[in-house]
Amino acid sequence: MPHPIVEEELRVLAEVNAQLDATAPPQPRSESNAVEELEQIRSAIATAKEEDKPALIQQWDRLSALLEQRRQSARAPALEIASPYFAHLRLREGGKNQDILIGKTTRMLHGLPIVDWRNAPISKVFYRYRQGEQYDEEIAGRERVGTVAARRTITVRERSLRRVEAPEGIFQVDAEAPAGWRQLDVQPPRLAGGQGAALRAHEVQANPRVQLGARPAGARADTAERPGAPGFRRRVDKHLPDIAGLIDPEQFELITQPSSGLVVIRGTAGSGKTTVALHRIAYLAYDDPLVDSPRTLVVVFSPALRDYVSHVLPALGLSQVHVTTFQQWAVEQCRRLFPRLPRRMREITPALVTRLKLHPGLLVALEEHVRTTARQPGLSSVDQVIDDWASTLARAELLEQVLGREAPGAFTTDQIRRASAWSRDRYDEMSAWLAGESGVDAELDAEDQALLLRAWQLRHGALPGAGRPLRYRHVAIDEVQDFSPLEVRVLLDCLDERRSLTLAGDTQQHILEEGGFTSWSEFLARLGIAVAEVSTLRVSYRCTHEIAEFALALLGDLREDEAPPVAVRSGPPVELFRFTDHGACTAFLADALRELADAEPLASVAVLTPSAELSALYARTLETSDVPRVRRVERQDFTFAPGIEVTEIEQVKGLEFDYVVLVETSRTYFPDNATARRKLHVGATRAVHQLWLTSVATPAAAVREQMASR
Repeated sequence: MPHPIVEEELRVLAEVNAQLDATAPPQPRSESNAVEELEQIRSAIATAKEEDKPALIQQWDRLSALLEQRRQSARAPALEIASPYFAHLRLREGGKNQDILIGKTTRMLHGLPIVDWRNAPISKVFYRYRQGEQYDEEIAGRERVGTVAARRTITVRERSLRRVEAPEGIFQVDAEAPAGWRQLDVQPPRLAGGQGAALRAHEVQANPRVQLGARPAGARADTAERPGAPGFRRRVDKHLPDIAGLIDPEQFELITQPSSGLVVIRGTAGSGKTTVALHRIAYLAYDDPLVDSPRTLVVVFSPALRDYVSHVLPALGLSQVHVTTFQQWAVEQCRRLFPRLPRRMREITPALVTRLKLHPGLLVALEEHVRTTARQPGLSSVDQVIDDWASTLARAELLEQVLGREAPGAFTTDQIRRASAWSRDRYDEMSAWLAGESGVDAELDAEDQALLLRAWQLRHGALPGAGRPLRYRHVAIDEVQDFSPLEVRVLLDCLDERRSLTLAGDTQQHILEEGGFTSWSEFLARLGIAVAEVSTLRVSYRCTHEIAEFALALLGDLREDEAPPVAVRSGPPVELFRFTDHGACTAFLADALRELADAEPLASVAVLTPSAELSALYARTLETSDVPRVRRVERQDFTFAPGIEVTEIEQVKGLEFDYVVLVETSRTYFPDNATARRKLHVGATRAVHQLWLTSVATPAAAVREQMASR
């Protein structure tokens, strides 16, 4: 006979299936009577005496609420008969038991109600309390006090019970086992052992498994930063630590390159590309005081990375270096040079237009337009640049010629003409707006900033600064693979005579296809740099061996190196957890994250999703489940403090967390293409100590391949 728990759940499912077969889905009641009654009340209010209006308004409010409730019910998804619920909750109140099933749609079955996990007030007992715990909650306006007598996660597929997870054990169907079921001899999965792992780079050189060579002269580990050393204090923030004493020989060689010229740093995630770029600035500043000034620019991909690295510079003795995103810098320059142009950025632009404006071919088209057209008499410097920018985008024939030569097949003739016509219409709107015509609005695209600045450089030379040309002593660009060549070209032509530039990136983390980055050689050629050695960092200081190997394998044919990077430590295996519903997934994560918060209060966790909608859903549910310090990150407003940050994968490029959970790694969100594989790779390589993946739908091909091989 199966275990009593399994027997009970088999009886429950049989009763649910029987009731579902015997009852047709409830039909939503007609709205017509309610709408008609509301119209009658509206007419009555218009002619009623003042003393009668409050009662009529109250009737109106009550009936309106009832109508909205009916409409919401009609919009609710139909119950999935094949998998009607994913959890079984038994509450004991006043000596009586009440069984409640939790699914994604409410169906009030006799004795076994199924409630919606997202909206039903009673579901919060399931998410907040464990089996055997007492609860005291206000539910539907009434205080409920009792004990959670049973709390089980149930897997039902095709109307059959497949798995039961309870504190008493985990039971799984097995045709070869006695009675068709077996109890799994496994411990529940846990997140553990990684608190502050992202900050323990000082332990690297003590690791006998990795020989990094002799420490560079003058570099030493700070003993006060070692666990167990006198005066050691663990940092509670997650900013990059100062690891100057841990520079390995390859990194040291790059840091100490001559001050003039170009240094290109390629490296896997966590190999220290950003560290090298920043330490190189500190090295250059030792001999050249002008480097530690606003004349040195560190350009990063995102506001989050800007905030992340800005805390490193003071620790390196740099107080005046300017850290910015390209967008922030370009907006500042354009507002200074083109004060009459609209400041508002367009929120919705056709993807075709965005791709055209970022494409490397447009850099060539702009150059050819300026070279082959004379300056128009009577136009000011500013107006001439605006005309060059608008004319290049509007000249469909020029674009067809240049793109056909520079990127055959990237755009069809029809696509170029449609994008050009759209740009021409937007410029007509802007011209009318600048002329002061009423009722006309105008906006710029984010991609227009770089085009305007490059047009200025091509037509008039250096961008003007405060009384002299704008020139930088040194520029460092991080995550350069996701910048367009046009953006980098603008920055390159802002350097002074030494042309001191550091480029750091990893093409395997390239997720913005519109920029046109294909390879280092082609990218550098488009910048006019004929010969440049690309230095590769091969040691991953961030990820464990298990995570680094898994993340590289996700890339498939996109991987640039056959062997995984050298990892300095090992950790738990990468795990995939499958669920029948997001409600079951969030319940599983809530249990694990609450336990982690108790055991490791300083740990940093990222719950990464493929969409803003899923981020909102998981953040709200985890917070409702009493998981502490849950933060929904929407505009890269990371706190870099201990806790759980829920956001999309795109928002965490360049960042790292002790633990990472990649939510819904399914083929629905990650089709088998280059962009999806790189996005999964980026998400996976944010994890320092432990990586989990979840999936409700069928896992993505890249994920299935790796899990099948383990």
